[in-house]
Amino acid sequence: DLHLSIRRQRQMCIRDRRTTIWSDLLPSQQPEDDHLIVNETGTQTLIGYVVDVSDPDGEARCWLDIGPQHTNRHGVLHGGIATAVLDNACGTTGSLTVDATGKAPFLTISLHTQFIAPAKSGSRVTATGRVVGGGRSTMFIAADLVDDTGRLIATCTGVFKRVPQEKLT
Repeated sequence: DLHLSIRRQRQMCIRDRRTTIWSDLLPSQQPEDDHLIVNETGTQTLIGYVVDVSDPDGEARCWLDIGPQHTNRHGVLHGGIATAVLDNACGTTGSLTVDATGKAPFLTISLHTQFIAPAKSGSRVTATGRVVGGGRSTMFIAADLVDDTGRLIATCTGVFKRVPQEKLT
């Protein structure tokens, strides 16, 4: 069954990724600050997530320490915030295909999010993007959001478009 095979691959990938989730590291083992993107946009400043572009595999990681301001009325991570973190990990992963700083503009054309499990205030969630297809200007990118224990919280798939800097002004 193809669906079962994809689920097993995703579970193996999540298990393997546990060793590279930055939230699993002690603060003294955090990546160098020059690979972190912090407070670059209004949205990033408002939500408080951090983007890490240091992974040599070209997969951007975006993490958020969940506080009460990130939760819904049920006390768990709000789906819109989870989606924003996933979207940013995907867009930055697309950017890393053309720019080592992860700052080349990529815009979201479409994004589909699946919510798997709740994440509570006080935990850290990390989204990791990966390119799954596409070409030079349009890319298909997926991401997984896991908590600090490695539990899968949400996944997304999206279509992203590279935009030349001059077209943004």
